[in-house]
Amino acid sequence: MNAVAIQLSIIIGYLLLALAVGLVAYRLTDRTAEDFYLASRTLGTVVLLFTTFATLLSAFTFFAGPNVAYAQGPEWILVMGLMDGIIFAVLWYVIGYKQWLLGRQHGYVTLGEMLGDRFGSRWLRGLVAAVSLVWLFPYVMLQQVGAGTALEALTNGAVSYAAGAGLITAFMILYVVAAGMRGIAWTDTLQGVFMLVTTWVALLWVLSAVGGPGAATEALASNPDTAGFLSLGSDYYTVKWILSTAITIGFGVAMFPQVNQRFFAAGSKTVLKRTFALWPILCVLLFVPSFMLGAWAAGLEVAVPEGANVLPLVLAEYTPTWFAALVIAGAMAAMMSSSDSMLLSGSSYFTRDLYRPFVERDLSDRREDLIARGGVVLFATAAFLGSLFRPAGLFELGEAAFSGFAQLALPVLLALYWRSITRAGITAGILASQGFYLSSLFLAVVPGSYAGWTAGIVGMGLSLVVTVAVSLVTSPAAEERRTIYFDRLGAD
Repeated sequence: MNAVAIQLSIIIGYLLLALAVGLVAYRLTDRTAEDFYLASRTLGTVVLLFTTFATLLSAFTFFAGPNVAYAQGPEWILVMGLMDGIIFAVLWYVIGYKQWLLGRQHGYVTLGEMLGDRFGSRWLRGLVAAVSLVWLFPYVMLQQVGAGTALEALTNGAVSYAAGAGLITAFMILYVVAAGMRGIAWTDTLQGVFMLVTTWVALLWVLSAVGGPGAATEALASNPDTAGFLSLGSDYYTVKWILSTAITIGFGVAMFPQVNQRFFAAGSKTVLKRTFALWPILCVLLFVPSFMLGAWAAGLEVAVPEGANVLPLVLAEYTPTWFAALVIAGAMAAMMSSSDSMLLSGSSYFTRDLYRPFVERDLSDRREDLIARGGVVLFATAAFLGSLFRPAGLFELGEAAFSGFAQLALPVLLALYWRSITRAGITAGILASQGFYLSSLFLAVVPGSYAGWTAGIVGMGLSLVVTVAVSLVTSPAAEERRTIYFDRLGAD
């Protein structure tokens, strides 16, 4: 059997295993929307921790992160491995616990549903869903772009970019439609453990091949192009850039639909609190080996063509064919475990926050379940078609999605804790920050940074100022006055 056949056999074998787990879960799934979206709110500590972990650790982690470390140095670990692990863990408690309390009492499934009820507005509910779907689309594409480029690089072009992206899309559709949240949570747990183990084995294997961490670090120090990697601070990793990026990613993660919905799915308060405490540890355990592989590859002078990803190339250089394929299968697992949850959440946002309130208000649970599964197919197919055009690099796609979602975070935080916020205030805050950030991406006249601070962090500040200012000069509508239970619940 030739190398390409071995590689594809390992990767497809792993994908089939994930599909089998999903199909087993399907047999235990109730045919209701709540079970399809949230596994009937019964997830335990291990499953909730690893499904959230695997959901976030996507192509952005396995490919974009090592690529940044390869080009600019390992300080990227400070942003994703340490600062974001801590920031998100805090938000997991501050936002997630309050959402869990509200979801338990009122049966909420989506963020838009919760906010729409809070302010008595289906239009706000639809706005939150629409904004979320806009930013979810490029992040699903990011996974498909990552899969396509990874398989193309690993097989030296024997598997085309389009075929690789299409392969992961097909498997995602199959087991998301079949299994729902319960199957996704089970496969995510499998994939999260698999990712951790293979990444650490890959790091140790490469280091063994080059003479250990001392030799790899010495190669960085002796190379004039990479000697600066061993000291903090550079033209790329400025303090303002690090803070901007860490904050927008951390707050953006809390607003990602597939993450935010997991706040509703915890089986108990104890489960939720245990998972956020363990979260930073898991982040460090994965980001350190994957990003250091990228940084050390620069010192070892692994050739990375423009547009390619460093991780498959360094594995191909220093590990056997079968093992490189196994690690890429782990990366595919990361991408699949992100995309499957995104597709499920995107489907719930569409059916519950757009279709139900604006098209068919008397939608039955059974019919909603069917529409949700059809929505997964349509959304995944559209993202796949978009990925064929390779609209941007992995880092650029990921950064745009994180920052776009981050614009929602502060208005949502105010809605959960500030009694005086009004419907007009939160709506204005969301529209102003989204309009500003979108303009910074697509209009040359709107800068992408301000005195070193990114447009994403500036937009977050704008959302806070506008939400507060408009709320102070407007009065709550009658519908809002009937939702004061949000304030009382904070003491639970």
